Amino acid sequence: MAVAAFALSYDALRQMAAASHIHPALTYAFPLVIDGFIAIGIGALLVLRTAPIGPRLYVAALVGTATATSIWANVLHAVRLNQQAPRTGLALDDITVGIISAIAPLALAGAVHLYLLVQRRPTHMGSREGGRPSTMHVASERGSATTSGSASEADVAQVQAEQVARPAKPQSTQRDRGPSATFEQAIEIGRTAPLGRGGRVSRRHIEQAIRNKGLGVGRKRLDEVKESLQTELDQAQTVTA
Repeated sequence: MAVAAFALSYDALRQMAAASHIHPALTYAFPLVIDGFIAIGIGALLVLRTAPIGPRLYVAALVGTATATSIWANVLHAVRLNQQAPRTGLALDDITVGIISAIAPLALAGAVHLYLLVQRRPTHMGSREGGRPSTMHVASERGSATTSGSASEADVAQVQAEQVARPAKPQSTQRDRGPSATFEQAIEIGRTAPLGRGGRVSRRHIEQAIRNKGLGVGRKRLDEVKESLQTELDQAQTVTA
């Protein structure tokens, strides 16, 4: 579309250059100066989009002047030809002819601007986990961009270092156990647990009985409960004997 718009504007501007008594061998350069400057100026505006306001206003003023000049030359060319043309067939007034002739330079500026915007758009977005690119994605990009063996080994080593440096998520088991049993609860539940080998209190059986109740228990408390229940069992056996 930009090429077609440039061709339409080029014809009108070259005829305007010839009417301005520019040397016939140089009339081709007049459209290139005006419409070419529009394309270059739009690209400069995109490059300077983060620059201070002063340079951006300066470039914008130059682009606006070049665009207005191209539109004015195209409109004047069309209007003058319309006034001199014989009235045969479909006849348009000067305003309509001028508006139609202004479409070409406007389309040229718009097409160049849209093309540069599309070219500057990223082709892909890296996958992110927790606000950072994933390690597998970083490794694949570095592996495809690196051509030498030594550079590839350095990238792999860096990725491995990032994996080591990244803290692993703690594996919490407390949330799967439920609330911890108190000493009294553990004693009551432990009395219902079956005895182990030799008729002695089994630490494993006590722990299993507490887990079956949906409660958790620490190792230290489990040892205390086992010793207390074993003492209670020994005393009961002594009294019975």
